[in-house]
Amino acid sequence: MRTAMLLVPALLLVACGSDSESTESSGVVIGNARVVRVVDGDTLVVNVDGREERLRLIGIDTPESVKPDTPVECFGHEATAFTESLLPDGTDIRLERDVEARDPFDRLLAYAYRVDDGLFVNLEIIRQGYAQPLTIPPNVAHADEFVAAARVAEADDVGLWAACTG
Repeated sequence: MRTAMLLVPALLLVACGSDSESTESSGVVIGNARVVRVVDGDTLVVNVDGREERLRLIGIDTPESVKPDTPVECFGHEATAFTESLLPDGTDIRLERDVEARDPFDRLLAYAYRVDDGLFVNLEIIRQGYAQPLTIPPNVAHADEFVAAARVAEADDVGLWAACTG
């Protein structure tokens, strides 16, 4: 019983920590949030500790589809639909922070990993051609990885790279 009492706080620290580890040594991703809904390709509403928060996925920029007074950009609806397919409502995710916790709009900033299979969501959105990299220092932990994935998507002419010109 004493071991279990010590283990629970330790797991909570791991789940809510700001380190860049996404898995335990067993390869199991520990969730610390649940998707409430997808707003657009790079913005979600998530439940963290019983609170709903707007979340901006770090390092990616999908075409606009819901920005007020702005036309829908090429591949905006497709990017939103792709993120919805990766993160249906109720999906458990692990959020990992970088240096800054929030943006000027008070949205949480994080990298997201699906709990069920460990998929690095931010990277997958770029890899499949639904986003471009957007590096805003000091949040740069995966910048090189995102740029490399975007180059491959562009070279393979997938997603927005095939659908949008200019």
